[in-house]
Amino acid sequence: MTAASEGGWTTWPAPAKLNLCLQVVGRRADGYHLLQTVFRLLDWGDRIRLRIRSDGMIERVGASAPGVQASDDLTIRAAKLLQASTNCGQGADICIEKHVPAGGGFGGGSSDAATVLRALDRLWGLDLGDERLAELGLALGADVPVFVRGRNAWAEGVGELLEPLDLPPAWYVLADPGVHVPTAALFQAPELTRNAAPATISDFVSGAPLGNAFEPVLRSREPAVEAMFAALSQVGSPRLTGSGSGCFVEFATRESAEVALATLPAGVNAWLAAGVARSPLLDALDAKTL
Repeated sequence: MTAASEGGWTTWPAPAKLNLCLQVVGRRADGYHLLQTVFRLLDWGDRIRLRIRSDGMIERVGASAPGVQASDDLTIRAAKLLQASTNCGQGADICIEKHVPAGGGFGGGSSDAATVLRALDRLWGLDLGDERLAELGLALGADVPVFVRGRNAWAEGVGELLEPLDLPPAWYVLADPGVHVPTAALFQAPELTRNAAPATISDFVSGAPLGNAFEPVLRSREPAVEAMFAALSQVGSPRLTGSGSGCFVEFATRESAEVALATLPAGVNAWLAAGVARSPLLDALDAKTL
């Protein structure tokens, strides 16, 4: 997954993520929830095609996630934010090749925005650096900075305080129950545990069962999610990612993941992805094959 150029367009990877755990440990004075989570980047995701314009216009070419208007699209907002923050006179056409299901908790929208920030920073010749791009990304969403930085991380705060974390190689069976989960509604759920005891990186590394605070909420509210957990339980220990409906089971090898995928009942919307130590986006930026 490297950047490629064709007919004035360049194509860039926008990798998905998993939350290997996610707990809510409190709330800030402004009402935002304080989280602890582990972000795991994957070798699978969306692809973003960009074509530079000299007239300063930012335009989306084609559709994005179903129902997302161009004015609300995070990629358009990311490009306009970068442009306005740097007084850049260049523009861009943006085409999004969607593979990540919306509302699944796989981070598709946030990753798309991060890819636009990093790729246009390169294509427009801005060279803002990781810190400034992550700062801009945070204005778009709490998950955007981890995709900008492109490393697996332990995260706290609203998800923006990142500590790089080395994770062992792993393969995942990912599954989509087909439920689009509104994150705001889940955070307002009265049954959500908001006062979990704060954990440490050492707790996670030692295998402490940190879990995902949204899992019991979604499993009780959404029959499709509960049914997916039942199906995945036949091949391993399923977990929820983020505050979406997406589920996953972790395996040490590709071979074991492939066997598990083949064992699932017919009709289960599942596929394979590998965990990566470094974002494919960073590899594409380093390759400079423009």
